[in-house]
Amino acid sequence: MEHTVTTMPTTRQPGCPFDPPKELIDAQRHGPISRTTHFGGSPGWLITGYDLVRSVLADPRFSSRKELLNFGDFEVPPAPPGEFLLMDDPHHSRYRKPLVGKFTVRRMRLLTERVEQITAECLDAMEKAGPSADLVTAFAKPIPAIIICELLGVPYEDRGSFQENVDKFMNGETSDEDVLAAYTAVQSYLAELVVAKRANPTDDVLSELTDSDLTDEELKGVSLILLAAGLDTTANMLALGTFALLQNPAQLAALRADPALTEKAVEELMRYLSVAKTFWRTALEDVEVGGQLIEAGTTVTLSLNTANRDPKRFTDPHVLDLRRQDGGHLAFSHGVHQCLGQQLARVEMRVAFTALLDRFPTLRLAVPAEEVSLRPETADIYGVKSLPVTWDA
Repeated sequence: MEHTVTTMPTTRQPGCPFDPPKELIDAQRHGPISRTTHFGGSPGWLITGYDLVRSVLADPRFSSRKELLNFGDFEVPPAPPGEFLLMDDPHHSRYRKPLVGKFTVRRMRLLTERVEQITAECLDAMEKAGPSADLVTAFAKPIPAIIICELLGVPYEDRGSFQENVDKFMNGETSDEDVLAAYTAVQSYLAELVVAKRANPTDDVLSELTDSDLTDEELKGVSLILLAAGLDTTANMLALGTFALLQNPAQLAALRADPALTEKAVEELMRYLSVAKTFWRTALEDVEVGGQLIEAGTTVTLSLNTANRDPKRFTDPHVLDLRRQDGGHLAFSHGVHQCLGQQLARVEMRVAFTALLDRFPTLRLAVPAEEVSLRPETADIYGVKSLPVTWDA
C-alpha cells in the first residue's frame, strides 16, 4: 500500500535526541519510498531506504541543480558561481577538479599534527577555566573553525567576526533579516580575501586556487562551500557525538579502554547521528524508483538519517555500536557529490575525540540530558546549541 508523509516533520521525539523524527522512521517501516508534499505545496517523493537513497545519489537522471527544485510557487534561483554542490556536470566537475588534489588522504593526514596542536590548545583553555564548560564553544566549534580558516588563509585578526557571521547564517534560528546580513557580510569578506590572495599568495588552499582558471567570483563561491562543509558539519559532529557517547556509557567505556576503536567509532557516530540529514534531487526525466514512477521535474527528498538507520542494511540500526561490522554509511553522501573534505573531517574527529576523552576521564553532562539544547530540525545541519559538561578537577 502506498504511504504518504503529508509534510516533512520538524521535531524529534522527546527523549530521543539522536533518532530521526518518528514520522520518518514510520515511513521507512511502510517502505523505502513515500509520497510527500514539499515546501511551497508541490507534490513529491520522500526516500527513506538505504539502497534507494544510494542509487538516486549516484543516478545522473537526478539533478542537484538548485534552480530545478520544484517547490510549487516558490521560485528557487540558480546557485551562484562556484557553489558546485548545487550544480551538475560539467559545471560541477569544473569547480571540484582543482580541489581534489588538495583534500587527499595523504595531505589531510599531514595536517594531523596541526589538528593535535589546536585541539590541545582548546583543551588547555577549557581545563584552565573549568571544571565546567560549554563543549560547543570551548571545543567543538573552535577546532574545525581554526582549521578551515587556516586552509582558506583567513588572517588571525579577522577570525572572530568571520566565524560569528558564519554561525549566524547556519544555525537555523537567526531571523531572516539577520541571516541575510550575516551571509552578505561573509560573501563580502570572501570577495576581499580572494582579491588579497591573488595579489599576495600565502601558504593556503585559496592562494593555490588563484593559479586555476577560476574567476574571483567563482573562487568566492568555492570558498563559501568549503567553509560551510568544513565548519558546521564537523563542529556539530564533535558536540553531538560527545553527547551520544556520554549517553551510552558502555560504548564510551569500550572506547576509553581501546583507543584503537577510534577510527570505527568515528564512522559509527557518523552513521548513527547523520547530522547532514537531508538532500534533494530533481528528476530530469521519468524514472522508476522502488516500483514508483517519478515524473520528470519532480523533486525527491533523500532522508540520509533514516537511510543510515535502515534495518535492511544495518543490524540493530538504532543502537550505537562502536564495534559495528556493517559499515558503508551515507553520512558523507555518495556519487559525484560525495563530500570532498571527508578525510579532513575524519582526522579532526579522530584527534579531537581521543584527546578530549584522554584529558577528561571523568567528563559528564552538567545538566540532565533532556535539558541539553538542540538545534531545530529546520537547520541544515543537526546538532546541539550548547552542551554543558563538567569533570572532576
